[in-house]
Amino acid sequence: MVQRLFSKAIVGAAAIALLGAASASAEETTVRFEVAGQEVVGTLETSEGAENAPIVLMLHGFTGSRDELAVKDTDEGVFSRIARQFSENGFNSLRIDFRGSGESDGEWAATTFSSQIADASAAIDWIKSQDQFMDSKLVVLGWSQGGLVASHAVQENEMVDAVVLLAPVTHPMLTYGGLLGSEAIQKALASPADTPITTQLPWGVETTLNAAFYHEVATTFPTAAISGYTGPLLVVMGDRDEVIAPQPYPGKAWMNYHHGDEALIILDTDHVWSAMEGPALIDEQLMPEITAWLGTALAAE
Repeated sequence: MVQRLFSKAIVGAAAIALLGAASASAEETTVRFEVAGQEVVGTLETSEGAENAPIVLMLHGFTGSRDELAVKDTDEGVFSRIARQFSENGFNSLRIDFRGSGESDGEWAATTFSSQIADASAAIDWIKSQDQFMDSKLVVLGWSQGGLVASHAVQENEMVDAVVLLAPVTHPMLTYGGLLGSEAIQKALASPADTPITTQLPWGVETTLNAAFYHEVATTFPTAAISGYTGPLLVVMGDRDEVIAPQPYPGKAWMNYHHGDEALIILDTDHVWSAMEGPALIDEQLMPEITAWLGTALAAE
């Protein structure tokens, strides 16, 4: 079931499903660029046969990496599967590992929202510095914490043509209070920024982050950031999401603070797009909704 709770009509060629020509083949290339003297690693997936095709910058979530969570019964992660389907529909994409995650330089404990926002901003600059993408429409897509990061990276950035937020962190203290625990948060807020804080995540894994991460949890407001972006915005939430909850209120919050063409879609799924059950929801609902919306939004720009 798909709920479209809020949508401002985008003036333009609404019948256009996609801007790029569909492509049956794509090429993956590893790219590297530096941020503050550290290397950020990403996967560039380019679609053949579509000159100046749109490109999507994909930002992963908390404790994730650029391919993201494995999708049951496939050999792909959520992001690598989404990237492949983008390429099949005429979109290029770049998915990056934030510093401290995946193959990028840096220590996980030193990760902060600010460091990830810097990585995302550098990735936007890298994309637009490449001859092949200088005239391409640029979309920024963020999942979960990646959505929080995206909201800051796109504010007042004239190079960004559309934003897609998938189950974005909306109220950081509420979300990370559930993930990290109120005891860890209180300890971190009373500690110097470089103090390591170890806590257990709900799925049983221990994680250590410096107190600086927690300090930013208390001082970061992604819906305030999105008010500085006036381009097209799509927010997709899951009505069974227990991480970004209670729905539909976090989704509606983005509509309240963004000023421009926008849509909120709520799918019957959890925070990970039912990836632990298989690829059906991603293939049959999530990606068709995203690509159809982008086709209309980018055609109107």
